[in-house]
Amino acid sequence: MPHFAYVGRDAQGQRVEGMMEGAASSLVAEHLAQSGITPIRIAESAAPAESFARQLARLLDRQKAGFIDVLLFSRQMYTLMKAGVPIMRALAGLQESAMNRAFAAVIQDLREALDSGRELSQALARNPGVFGSFYVAMVRVGETTGRLEEIFLQLFHHLEFQKFMRDQVKSALRYPSFVVLAMAIALVIINIFVIPAFAKVFKGFNAELPFMTRLLIGFSDFTLAWWPAVLAVLAVAVFAFRMFVKTKDGRLAWDRFKLRIPVAGKIIRKATLARFARSFAMATRSGVPIVQGLSLTGQVVENAWIERSSRTCAWASSAARACCAPPPPPACSPRWCCRW
Repeated sequence: MPHFAYVGRDAQGQRVEGMMEGAASSLVAEHLAQSGITPIRIAESAAPAESFARQLARLLDRQKAGFIDVLLFSRQMYTLMKAGVPIMRALAGLQESAMNRAFAAVIQDLREALDSGRELSQALARNPGVFGSFYVAMVRVGETTGRLEEIFLQLFHHLEFQKFMRDQVKSALRYPSFVVLAMAIALVIINIFVIPAFAKVFKGFNAELPFMTRLLIGFSDFTLAWWPAVLAVLAVAVFAFRMFVKTKDGRLAWDRFKLRIPVAGKIIRKATLARFARSFAMATRSGVPIVQGLSLTGQVVENAWIERSSRTCAWASSAARACCAPPPPPACSPRWCCRW
């Protein structure tokens, strides 16, 4: 997120200078006005020097802040705020009790951001790898409506449901994955040990073998003679696939393909749509506008194809777009988006 240097005057007319993060200068000006500061000049600036907490988090990158850390953080923040504990005191206590050193450094960064005058949602947005855009948006809604502790409780239940769905999908795909792995191991054993033994027996018959038998023996001989090249090709293929999936188009194609796998695709699709529906319901129930809720919810499902479809739904739901732009192309409007 870009940084903006601002100059303004407070309610007493005193000159105020500082640095603030924001998606655009207009949002920074709006936040300053809400804080009682009249902006005079706002200009985009280079990011400030990395804080000690961020440096510590980068050094502890091997022990990253995980999903469970955010889950427990949400529940603990709700409990502490419900009990009337101030946010700064609550964060200090959570930092001391954090088992994950990397997440403790993240909490320290939150405290530094709050000390500098930022709101909690802005402080969370400084760590996009830990707190996603949906999480930040929900906290911002809680700050605006004054129901921050309730939002933290909803986020806890939301993350708990996400964990449950992930565990269910992993459990459902565990047996098919084991079967595929067992078949691959059996294929390797057959090519290395079984087929060569039968080939020696067939060779003593001095008879012409069927085409399929000769094909299997030839494949086994090729594997035994060129196994280093086969392993190298497999390694290159795996590396190329991983690099392809990291690209925008590659991830989009792979996520779309996963939804069409005969057995596993149905499981993944249902689990993904369940997460989408629950997240969207939570966003709209908390007061997030429908268009913004669709855009934010699409980022939660962790599927690039459904995320793009969600953005298409948001695009089509915007009244301004509907009045001045043609309808979206059919390729970007999947059946599930229109049916549900």
